[in-house]
Amino acid sequence: MQRQLARKHIMLQGINMAYYDEGAGIPIILLHGFPDSADVWRKMAPLLINDGYRIIAPDLRGFGESNAPIAVGSYKIKYLMQDIVELKQRLALDGPLKLVGHDWGAILGWCLITFYPEHFSSFVPLSVGHPKAYANDGGFEQQQKGWYTMAFQSEKFAEKMFSQNDWAVLRLFSENDPEADSNWIPDLSRPGRFTAALNLYRANLKPTKVKVPFPPTEIPVFGIFGKSDPYLSSAQMAASSKYVGGPFSWQSIKGTHWLPLDKPELVTELITNFYNLPLPDIKSNLKTTEAKTWDKLLHVAKKFRD
Repeated sequence: MQRQLARKHIMLQGINMAYYDEGAGIPIILLHGFPDSADVWRKMAPLLINDGYRIIAPDLRGFGESNAPIAVGSYKIKYLMQDIVELKQRLALDGPLKLVGHDWGAILGWCLITFYPEHFSSFVPLSVGHPKAYANDGGFEQQQKGWYTMAFQSEKFAEKMFSQNDWAVLRLFSENDPEADSNWIPDLSRPGRFTAALNLYRANLKPTKVKVPFPPTEIPVFGIFGKSDPYLSSAQMAASSKYVGGPFSWQSIKGTHWLPLDKPELVTELITNFYNLPLPDIKSNLKTTEAKTWDKLLHVAKKFRD
């Protein structure tokens, strides 16, 4: 029987956030993506809890039962990062924590370990590689698969296109995944919620957006990629090794995009195996001159988080 999880609520500076907090072991923060909520972890959570972990899975702002600010700018990645760091502090989760993210949660995770590295001990991105690898190394395959990211930029038009005729385009887009009827459409049909979800793309993926430097994180990273992912190329995960300063490895498995739902047992096993490996001393492999350059970039990048 699948374990029943109960949401809790906490008032942060920016929003009222809903989250799951279950188990009594080593804490892991789980970050969902689009168009999900924390419910995307419902199959993995009991497995991780049984393995001795405590899972903290928030509904990101605009999703699930968390507040959905109206302004597009409220969904900038820096505010999402601040939500997670504040949640961690409010729950008195001292010291660096384990972090897992899927889809936009993976992007958020990459940003967190880059700009708030003191808060995290390791990171497991599912599906999405480093943001610079996504932008620079995904190749033509990624450009084809990522067509929807530009379609989402058209305010009102995107909402209408994907939702009309009983969400026919969303169903086609998601390859008629059963999650559409059980969770996505009921959630997105609430007033303002589809726009809130799309605002993640509008606030962070505008072509004219100023590029922020990404110093190479030294946090150990283990990526997991589904071979049949319809939205992402494996190249953008593999090339993530170019943009990290610490240990990085990844594994491709049989599966599509929603690995937490499609392959919960395998993904959980891979994650816990990663956790059981002895973590190397986190030291930069960069040469002295390179390290100085990245120190300067880090100084600039830290302004992004504040």
